[in-house]
Amino acid sequence: MTQATMAHGAQTDTTPYVEGVIKKFVLAAVFWGVIGFLAGDFIAWELAFPALNLDLEWTTFGRLRPLHTSAVIFAFGGNILLGTSLFVVQRTSRASLYGGPVMGNIVFWGYQLFIVMAALGYVLGVTQGREYAEPEWFVDLYLTVVWVLYLAVFVGTILKRKEPHIYVANWFYLAFIVTIALLHLGNNMAIPVALLGGDSWIKSYSFFSGVQDAMTQWWYGHNAVGFFLTAGFLGIMYYFVPKQANRPVYSYRLSIVHFWALIFLYIWAGPHHLHYTALPDWTQTLGMAFSIMLWMPSWGGMINGLMTLSGAWDKLRTDPVLRFLVVSVGFYGMSTFEGPMMSIKAVNSLSHYTDWTVGHVHSGALGWVAFVSFGALYYMVPALWKRRSLYSLKLVSLHFWIATIGIVLYITSMWVSGIMQGLMWRAYDELGFLQYSFIESVEAMHPYYIIRATGGVLFVLGSLVMVYNFYRTIKGDVREDSPQAAYLGSAAGAQQ
Repeated sequence: MTQATMAHGAQTDTTPYVEGVIKKFVLAAVFWGVIGFLAGDFIAWELAFPALNLDLEWTTFGRLRPLHTSAVIFAFGGNILLGTSLFVVQRTSRASLYGGPVMGNIVFWGYQLFIVMAALGYVLGVTQGREYAEPEWFVDLYLTVVWVLYLAVFVGTILKRKEPHIYVANWFYLAFIVTIALLHLGNNMAIPVALLGGDSWIKSYSFFSGVQDAMTQWWYGHNAVGFFLTAGFLGIMYYFVPKQANRPVYSYRLSIVHFWALIFLYIWAGPHHLHYTALPDWTQTLGMAFSIMLWMPSWGGMINGLMTLSGAWDKLRTDPVLRFLVVSVGFYGMSTFEGPMMSIKAVNSLSHYTDWTVGHVHSGALGWVAFVSFGALYYMVPALWKRRSLYSLKLVSLHFWIATIGIVLYITSMWVSGIMQGLMWRAYDELGFLQYSFIESVEAMHPYYIIRATGGVLFVLGSLVMVYNFYRTIKGDVREDSPQAAYLGSAAGAQQ
């Protein structure tokens, strides 16, 4: 197979792929996804109606917000990335998983234990307390071991490949794995309090302080977005869009340019989160400049994903799984235009610290990350469980439209709310005094918070429709209205 056709070519050998552990990752992703979506919607309602805090320390917004963030990113997104990467690397390398089921299961259960430990740390309030409320130092060390094992499994599979070329999806997955390891080690360097003469071995202090601590945090924070939520999920795009469309990647050369430009530029963009702070002005400007340059490779990737459908656009009318994947690429393009725009200092002076940022984040998280994940899940479930098709494509379509309406309600309400916030905070009367108090801006946001939470309800309902569809599919039920693409039900489709 050539590099350009590998993602959609037929399987030509009988390599015994390790699939049991990937099934576990798929089920874990669905489970943690629903938990994370529910937590996010609950805290959205808490913002609209603070009485929902219930006067309990474990249910406060301050504890549940990082729980939601980590559940949807590292539990849902992490299981998606680990599962799809091990699914894709075997098929594009024509090699079984390095270390076999044993190593795969160690990585799987090790990662699930990390998720549980981190979640308990958030709810119980024993965290390091930085921007993303990092878990305890010993949890960080434990995750490092699990991640190194994951790297070994992935790279080992590539090294034993029978296919001479390394397909581009694996380049993106590898960049995600290596860079997240680097970010994790650099950002979480800490000294346990007990070593400083304290009486707590759980708590720790960061190696950094002041503006250096802020810079390190946003070097980590923005590149977690860049390499966990972008590079990793681009690996999904480059495999599953061509597979579901049954078309070759539009331009393999463009995919390589996309990879190297994105990887080089993204690592420098973190300072745009610290405009108008104590960070040196040249550093802020550097972050802004690299953020603007990021627009070009990002849209190159979007164009590559969308143009892969050349000659197959009609499939969008009948294939809701492909619809998820293609709309996710559209959201990727929109988010990667809005992000560089918001990094410009003049725009940032209005948007920073407002709900506009929340809307931007969730257009990427829900529209790009979640939708491309749903598309990959809908592809993998019948392939892994060797079913002729999904139980019902009508339910996939229902999920798509419910979730899409939910996203539109969410991001538009946050855009309006955020711009209104920014304008109210900078409004002055004729005497030069602030025209609105802070509490007046909070009161003005209330209806938009209700709209946002309502959109979240729809998104959660869509995920529950997906769960039911998967349950019936795995059980072996097939409805008459569920014809899948022929290649998926064939032996080649199930293997490839």
